[in-house]
Amino acid sequence: MMAAFRKCLVTPHFLINKFACDLSRRALATKLLQEVGIVEPVKPQGVYETGQVFLHKVFGYRGVVLFAWMAKVYDRSEEDKAPLPDAIRDGTSHSAKSAVVKSHAYYQVLMDTRDIPYVRAQAESVTFLGAQENNRALYTIPGLDYVSHEDVLPYQSLERSPIRHELFDKFLSHEPKQNPPFVSRETLRNWQQKNHPWLSLSEVNKEVTSQVRVTVIPFYMGSRAHQLQQFYWWRYCVRVENLRPDEPVTLRERHWRIFSLNGTLETVRGRGVVGVEPRLSREAPAFQYSSHVSLQAPSGHMWGSFKMERGDGSTFECRIPPFNLESNEDDDSKHTQ
Repeated sequence: MMAAFRKCLVTPHFLINKFACDLSRRALATKLLQEVGIVEPVKPQGVYETGQVFLHKVFGYRGVVLFAWMAKVYDRSEEDKAPLPDAIRDGTSHSAKSAVVKSHAYYQVLMDTRDIPYVRAQAESVTFLGAQENNRALYTIPGLDYVSHEDVLPYQSLERSPIRHELFDKFLSHEPKQNPPFVSRETLRNWQQKNHPWLSLSEVNKEVTSQVRVTVIPFYMGSRAHQLQQFYWWRYCVRVENLRPDEPVTLRERHWRIFSLNGTLETVRGRGVVGVEPRLSREAPAFQYSSHVSLQAPSGHMWGSFKMERGDGSTFECRIPPFNLESNEDDDSKHTQ
């Protein structure tokens, strides 16, 4: 990587290339850099095409774009220095402030499996239910991720298979005269169409508290019957990012409120998330994970907070933005998924 990027350091893209080198150092935890290609200009507008290889600006992994989703982003990220309202703590409300709504591009991508061990994002975050009605097991495709447009740092590679993933050659073919030189195979198009219901990304929710941004993306997975009850399943992807990484913070506790359309309100508290208490610092400013929730109703809401600890031991409550749990099933199909 050093040779390729050193060649570009005199171009107007100096900051981008320098940042890419910094990302590689952070992701690989070593001073050795590997050549992967030549950085291309970022796209301030428009979308990246299928086959675009890239570096993730936050997590540093190599990846390739499979296809784009246009999502509604509910952004509550205007800095609000007021303390967390009592209504959020006691569960009587799930809306702290109004959101700015905009349309934004997100990408379904494959992660390079060589980088996965160094990334603070779950490689098995995209899960789905089995096809059989009586099958409540969860399945996953390792190395599948969703990436926001601004997190894509595009580059060119002369390799026929620049991304190591078992699905790369099954989904994409090498066409050197095309730009990007990797085009969608029929296998990818069929896979996208067949699995659209559980892959579809339609809503993104963001909020900032004391320079810590929490982003939540919910996905409906389907419904299953169990002991004469119908359960509706969602997965949700959470990203916690320190926007002031020179002042490290640690996620100590989680507090969730889960409201179901049938009138139930559940509280979930615990240490950390997915068994860890991630420290968000300059070396690793963000952490991403996925989890699941089921309701006995076709819709509901979730919201809550994370208790964050600063370096001096003081703590603050970081809001988790409220988000909808919608099944998107009509009455005739609720029991056939």
